[in-house]
Amino acid sequence: MQYLQFKKLFGSFTVFSLSGIRQAEPGFHRRRLCEWQEKGYIRKVIKGYYIFSDLALEERYLFEIANWIYSPSYVSFEMALSYYGLIPESVYGITCASTLKTARFKTPIGDFSYQTIRPKLYFGFELIREGGRLCKLASPEKAILDFLYLRPGISEADDFAGLRIDRRVFRRVIDREKMNTYARAFSRKSLAKRLRLLWEYTRHA
Repeated sequence: MQYLQFKKLFGSFTVFSLSGIRQAEPGFHRRRLCEWQEKGYIRKVIKGYYIFSDLALEERYLFEIANWIYSPSYVSFEMALSYYGLIPESVYGITCASTLKTARFKTPIGDFSYQTIRPKLYFGFELIREGGRLCKLASPEKAILDFLYLRPGISEADDFAGLRIDRRVFRRVIDREKMNTYARAFSRKSLAKRLRLLWEYTRHA
């Protein structure tokens, strides 16, 4: 397969894999990818996954790439909190939840980190469509729960203050009933207690 033909077939893909290419073209040889990397046509993200070199590395594309290169996963934790404006800081790297083992990939296009959650907690994400692209992103309620669940040391008002949670945004975007419903799936009394403290903290916006 020549590159122009390949670009025509896969040009609409944000990220593509060798296995995916071979579903469309069973006889495709890996050496083509090596040649196209050397020519600067494509870039390797991690082993087996590639993007076109002219892809604009915008947030929406990075979210989609994060979903694909380590699946199943969805964007959560600090990155999701930043996306919703719940914390003011920009986040370095894409943070995700996954049922697979904890992993981190330092790639030429950015860092992707994945923290393990139990399979029964793999829910509460939404399919976000931006610019024709789809990515799995935790709802604001689930992003907070994921974050607190894996950080049991965050339990006092001073801890919440240290996170610099925007209390006005919190009160505007968080559905308390939804959060409490989600929280029951975690089956942790300590988590429920910390949520009550968080709500108390945000009352004084």
